Amino acid sequence: MIRELRNSIWLIVLMAFVVISCTTVAITGRKQLNIIPNSQMLTMSFEQYNQVLAESELSRDGAACAMIDRVGQRIAGAVEQYFADQGLASELQGYDWEFRLIASDQVNAWCMPGGKVAFYTGILPVCDGEGGVAVVMGHEVAHAIARHGAERMSQGLLTQLGGVALSEALEEKPEETRNLWLSVYGLGTQVGALLPYGRLHESEADRLGLIFMAMAGYDPHAAVPFWQRMAANSEGAAPPEFLSTHPANTTRIARIRESMPEAMSYFSP
Repeated sequence: MIRELRNSIWLIVLMAFVVISCTTVAITGRKQLNIIPNSQMLTMSFEQYNQVLAESELSRDGAACAMIDRVGQRIAGAVEQYFADQGLASELQGYDWEFRLIASDQVNAWCMPGGKVAFYTGILPVCDGEGGVAVVMGHEVAHAIARHGAERMSQGLLTQLGGVALSEALEEKPEETRNLWLSVYGLGTQVGALLPYGRLHESEADRLGLIFMAMAGYDPHAAVPFWQRMAANSEGAAPPEFLSTHPANTTRIARIRESMPEAMSYFSP
């Protein structure tokens, strides 16, 4: 009886904590769980980003590097202007945008909290020009702006590490916390309860990415052929959708087409 009472009290406290810790994703309005201070996420992000750059071979292709930086700066500027216009400039406090190109055959790109972006040279042929780079850049920046990483970390702290604060987890369970961070940013392998949230994040990043590239003056229609090329590039290698953190290619392209009218409302060439 006492044990059941304790469990009930813990559940009530946990539910109240979750409600209090909810934030709202800009533009989409989706409520999300976020129990991690932004300052802590940025500190971890900048340290990890610098480590990745130190351990990687940076591209020496001046034209390609300039294109990555140019597209990134345009999209970052558009996002900052939008947040300022909405009276939400403080949401981007602590951001330190950086756009680097890593020499690697990986067909990949990512953006960590605080605007730390990395592209791999392997994705450039799939981008097929600046428009495709803008598709990828908008998508990856959207992950950071929507604080998907903090949301996934928050979920992990609750479900895997007993709901402890990040600072406590880092001190008492450093290895588990590191593994959680790696899984959140796709640097580890995890098949389990958190995957559906990953697909939700990917779809939200697609929608926001279209809007962000449109705000920056890039035609969002470039997204459909980009993802068609990506689908062709990964043909035969993609896992079943229910085991993937990414939507199936056909699902993704269909949703992008549905989001196109909204994105075009932000587009001014």
